[in-house]
Amino acid sequence: MHYTDEGTGPETLMFAHGLLWSGQMFEAQVNAFKDRYRCITFDFRGQGQSEVTRDGYDMDTLYRDTAALIEALGCVPCHFAGLSMGGFIGMRLAVSRPELLRSLILLDTSADPEPEENVPRYNRLNFVARWLGLRLVISPVMRIMFGQTFLTDLNRAAQREEWEKRLIANHRIGITRAVRGVVDRQGVYDEIGGITIPALIIVGEEDVATVPGKAERIQSQIVGSRLVRIPRAGHSSTIEEPEAVNAAIKEFLNNL
Repeated sequence: MHYTDEGTGPETLMFAHGLLWSGQMFEAQVNAFKDRYRCITFDFRGQGQSEVTRDGYDMDTLYRDTAALIEALGCVPCHFAGLSMGGFIGMRLAVSRPELLRSLILLDTSADPEPEENVPRYNRLNFVARWLGLRLVISPVMRIMFGQTFLTDLNRAAQREEWEKRLIANHRIGITRAVRGVVDRQGVYDEIGGITIPALIIVGEEDVATVPGKAERIQSQIVGSRLVRIPRAGHSSTIEEPEAVNAAIKEFLNNL
């Protein structure tokens, strides 16, 4: 597993990325918090710079990968921030290995299985990406991953182009296996009511992949959790509105 380790401080912030991306999607958060926290990002198997394995892309295996990394890096307990797929893993950690976590930050994620209406479309995109290349699915995937404000802002054209390049750079085999694991995931909604560590839920108001209603469901199930909605952000809020996300995380951590 590839990881980065920056900053110093008495506590650790660990960041877990969303599907199709890597720890790079937390660049703005690491830069904002590394003067006070040890900040760790990592790439799930088959994505970013981590190894492409033959199997092990189900959420239970990925959560065990993550628990092993937390222990190996000696950062128990850590503040765990997971976006989308990273949030799927964060909730599983908080349910099954709560001793590893100091707090839980969930961004643009869901406690439910993939909605049935999304599955055929995602499977088609995955088929095209696997056999014909990721370049052919850029447009529909960008509309899933980012909100309309980000996608239509003329001043952010260069930034969009950079993230398109990162998307295309994915390993075709690794990424399509990772997609399969996400699409086939089991829900954890009935389990997260047992989470007792402090929890912050963040969602972009323009998120179409895990709509704000999914965040509201999580917030209603985790006692004492707080929900922050980010205007002008879609499914990749750490990239689209980093200052607003950082402010929400900072306030949450300062009040622990």
